[in-house]
Amino acid sequence: MDYFTEEKHYNTLNNYYRHHFNSKVYKIALNGDFTCPNRDGSISRIGCVFCTDSGSGEFGGKAKDSLKDQFDKIRKMMQNKWKEGKYIVYFQSFSNTYGPIEKLRRIYYEALSLDKDIIGLNIGTRSDCFNEQVYNLLEELNKKTYLTVELGLQSMHDITLKSINRGHDLDNFIVAVKELRKRNINVVVHIINGLPNETEEMMLKTAQFLNTLDIQGVKIHMLYIVKNTPLSRIYDRKPFPLLSMKEYVNITIKQLQLLNKNIIIHRVTGDPDRNELIEPKWTLKKFIVSNEIDKIMRKNNLFQGDLYE
Repeated sequence: MDYFTEEKHYNTLNNYYRHHFNSKVYKIALNGDFTCPNRDGSISRIGCVFCTDSGSGEFGGKAKDSLKDQFDKIRKMMQNKWKEGKYIVYFQSFSNTYGPIEKLRRIYYEALSLDKDIIGLNIGTRSDCFNEQVYNLLEELNKKTYLTVELGLQSMHDITLKSINRGHDLDNFIVAVKELRKRNINVVVHIINGLPNETEEMMLKTAQFLNTLDIQGVKIHMLYIVKNTPLSRIYDRKPFPLLSMKEYVNITIKQLQLLNKNIIIHRVTGDPDRNELIEPKWTLKKFIVSNEIDKIMRKNNLFQGDLYE
């Protein structure tokens, strides 16, 4: 089923939630004080070259605060804009299935108990941060709430995964998706456009590859360079080409056309912290990028799935 509108020629998350829950739904990003095998020395201490010190959780809660305090603080900000709605708790920073099973169980269930209007749980993690106990816990949670696991892939190309110090390969990612889907758990995949040395053809192939998996959603991001990351040091020594906004918009539209129309599009651009961003500056114009994608798709009568085979 698709949720296209005159305005949006692709399946937006907002429209999907409204149809699925008959309500506005907000994500509240909490910090469970996790780390990552790519940072604690299990694989590496560097992390992915683009990842920030906050584990890409700049707009979430603070680990020093309790989950309840984090939730109440962010909910209050949400209610200043929108008075009514339901909530999905989102563990975003670092790898949120990476830790003792006792901690995972305690934090997940505590998060779900924070408010009567919490209807789901999103867990951001890596494909190499699972074991049988974790899969079993997620299967249990999936029977109690609307559970989604968000997996970073970034690119289907192993040469790119190695160059960005991802720490796992494509095969590892495929196994994790299959294991989650065996348990009927929703999977959302993150991909990044504009990674160093990737051509447009490579980015489009990543989108096409997603159609071979049983996934329910995609987040499409632009590579941006922020302060105090390995990527910023690489860029400082030897600047490399970054996509212009026009190039990014055109590539993203082609990716949307290639994607199965049943896949929900959670994002079509990233959301950098303006105080930390180095380049490209246009990535701060999130709504302009999104509107440009919509405008071109409407003008040319383009839809998600047009090129799906």
